Amino acid sequence: MRDLLKQIIGQAPDWTELRLHDRRSLGVMARKGVIESAASRRMRGVGVRVLADGAWGFSATARLDRRGIEDAVVSATASARRSSRAKTNRVERLAECRLAVGDFRTGDSSDAAARSTEEKTALVVDTEERVRHSSPLICSAMCRYTEIMDEKWIVTSDGADAHVEDSKLEFLASAVAERDGEMTIGWKGNGVTGGWSDLFSVWTPERVSEHVARVTVDLLSAPYAPGGKKRVILNPELVALLAHEAIGHTVEADFVLAGSAASGRIGQRVASDLVTLVDTGPASIGPPSAGGVVLVDDEGVPAGKTIIIQNGVLRSYLHDRETAAIFGVEPTGNSRAWSYDDEPMIRMRNTYIEPGADSLSDMIESIEDGLLLQGASSGQADSNAEFMFGVQEAYEIKRGRLGRLMRGASISGDAFEVLSSIDMIGSDFEWAIGSGHCGKGQPAKVDGGGAHARCSVVVGGR
Repeated sequence: MRDLLKQIIGQAPDWTELRLHDRRSLGVMARKGVIESAASRRMRGVGVRVLADGAWGFSATARLDRRGIEDAVVSATASARRSSRAKTNRVERLAECRLAVGDFRTGDSSDAAARSTEEKTALVVDTEERVRHSSPLICSAMCRYTEIMDEKWIVTSDGADAHVEDSKLEFLASAVAERDGEMTIGWKGNGVTGGWSDLFSVWTPERVSEHVARVTVDLLSAPYAPGGKKRVILNPELVALLAHEAIGHTVEADFVLAGSAASGRIGQRVASDLVTLVDTGPASIGPPSAGGVVLVDDEGVPAGKTIIIQNGVLRSYLHDRETAAIFGVEPTGNSRAWSYDDEPMIRMRNTYIEPGADSLSDMIESIEDGLLLQGASSGQADSNAEFMFGVQEAYEIKRGRLGRLMRGASISGDAFEVLSSIDMIGSDFEWAIGSGHCGKGQPAKVDGGGAHARCSVVVGGR
């Protein structure tokens, strides 16, 4: 197929990108003792993107023979030329850069591939049952396992020639507890790039089920958290969510061009000097199995490490080749497409705040009246950097001592203001949001990480 793609692209009259995508996926979910869904799928096709007369054209085909792909090239070229006639802002050029050539593989998924669907289904069923039977107060439980095995060939007119193999696995459990008409929900998910051993290296099925059951039941007896602006400690999951949702989207260059909160702020101080925020393709810190690992993006650009904020100063946006040309910089390898019939767009990969030198115990001892916040239960953010995240567990801190569990907390505010208030960052680090998908018109597998961080934020209570 690689040779066929190169032959076809050699005859294309305009700049052309061919992306052949072969995906095998499996999803199994059990709820209340019943297998609710179990599906194995395969998707194969070619996405064609053409830049002609300053405009983009896109077409996709599930036909993998020469005629089918050539017809898609003709369709995409015609679409670009039609769009050009009505376009006022033309694409003048694409940024030049080193393009990926060769074979690329993210992790080793052989141990996952060697396990049967029956074994994976049994694990899901057993875990759901273990959670549900952990306490008579748990009235419902759910467990889900998913795997996505991708193989891609990416060829462009100007020299990209990459073969990419990628595997993403995810395991998640949740529970609902009820007492005297009150209900609480607890959950824990883990997502990685790689194989079975990566997925369960830290969060084993037994640990996941124990955590979910304990948190869900404990929350029933917890009082509601008080509201107001407070000194808090965010755990790595909330730090990761802040980095991704509230900051990361504001620095995606397509959002920047549309007027996001990060627009025009390169070189300006936007956070505490303790904060260095990074988006990386390969996992440049922590375990190499971060859930958003990308070695080559869907434009054939090597996906390296981009420092977005360095010691509090905004240094870079996230780019594809078009926006990189507009800003006069190199592409950052952030152009991604979910499936062959999706056009690539700017997306994050693994977004994190670098760890510092403080210990969690020192942070707790430094707070007179505040909260230790752990785990997200919901959340939203916008391009203005305004955010609101639900918190699963809130622990009271009084006079430097950790106290009782509280529930119903949320945090909100301006993300840049919160980053500016950070005055302690832990030496620990964790990839923490690899399960689920980021949504921006199409899904994307991403991850985020960080260490515990002390900051000021508005806490919402009951």
